[in-house]
Amino acid sequence: MQFYNSLIEGILVKRYKRFLTDVTLLNGEEVVAHCPNTGAMTGCAEPGMQVWLSPSNNPKRKLGYTWELGVTHQGHWIGINTNNANKIVAEALATHAIQELQGYETIRPEVRFGHENSRIDFLLSSSDKKDCYVEVKSVTLLEEGQGYFPDAKTVRGQKHLRELAAMVEQGYRAVLLFCVQHSGIHSVKVAENIDPKYAQMFKHAVDVGVEVLAYSCAINEQNITLNQRLPMIV
Repeated sequence: MQFYNSLIEGILVKRYKRFLTDVTLLNGEEVVAHCPNTGAMTGCAEPGMQVWLSPSNNPKRKLGYTWELGVTHQGHWIGINTNNANKIVAEALATHAIQELQGYETIRPEVRFGHENSRIDFLLSSSDKKDCYVEVKSVTLLEEGQGYFPDAKTVRGQKHLRELAAMVEQGYRAVLLFCVQHSGIHSVKVAENIDPKYAQMFKHAVDVGVEVLAYSCAINEQNITLNQRLPMIV
């Protein structure tokens, strides 16, 4: 996934009120940027870290910048914008970069499904295969060398697990794909201490046949690309 507008470098001052970020640009100007990440962002929003913003040309927008990337004090690149995870995976599906999801004729994003008014991120279809429901989650929480999801309690994530499990029980294929937007993460595990209910439902989903994949990303200020599969610790 390429950034179409050149990103603007700065230094993070603080993140606050969940969606707001103060950043000092390299020219000394301090701006307020939108933070497109609803999670706790533990370890991903440390004051003084290097960040990159995308500018907006929309005069109707209240904020002229969006926080896209960060580099931690340890040198790890992070994709801050969780909305990019689906774009990254869409590109990987289109270029057949995910070996486990190759061979499908049709890739449809944002398809309504299930009994809880849900939308699946991608529905993969082919005349000779079961329909495959793919739900994408962005992973950025790193603690003591281990990557975790979620970084905050997620009722929405619990719903998605129920829906995926139901699809398998109806005879379809269902995949939970963790898009790891943190260069310091080399394996992924469910954060049971953060959301015990999600962990319980995750175990049930795996037990009934929901497949789980984790893929890392190559990240720089020009693009983010899904690159290799990571171990998923169940």
